[in-house]
Amino acid sequence: MKIEIGIKEADRKKIADGLSRLLADSYILYLKTHSFHWNVEGPMFNTLHQMFMDEYTELWNALDLIAERIRALGFYAPGSYKKYSELSSISEAEDTMPAQNMIHQLLEGHEAVAKTARSVLPVAEAANDEATLDLLTQRLQLHEKTAWMLRSLLAG
Repeated sequence: MKIEIGIKEADRKKIADGLSRLLADSYILYLKTHSFHWNVEGPMFNTLHQMFMDEYTELWNALDLIAERIRALGFYAPGSYKKYSELSSISEAEDTMPAQNMIHQLLEGHEAVAKTARSVLPVAEAANDEATLDLLTQRLQLHEKTAWMLRSLLAG
């Protein structure tokens, strides 16, 4: 069926492509965060174990929002590890590493997701796609705040 939501098909495609990159980045970051939750060790175990659980839970919930926005725009959301690996700007993590390295990798991951979200803003703005702009703004706020918190753990 033809989609008539006030956004041209070519613009919807560009936005959906950008959101697909955001979905891939978010999924890889989710997977990395969940793995770190399972495998963190050291004197900050309790703090980091809980923090990582809060982060992966939030990321898990965001995946659905991003994928459903892609679908609302009339395109299929990517849903395979192969596709996520192709689209993501975030690399997978080693299975085990020191807690400080985990924090550093998650910091880089949240900054990468923020950059990806920010790259879609001009496309959505040009198409007057307020729903996507709202989603992107919420994601940016979350990822920038989380990056700040992770950065604070590494300070000093």
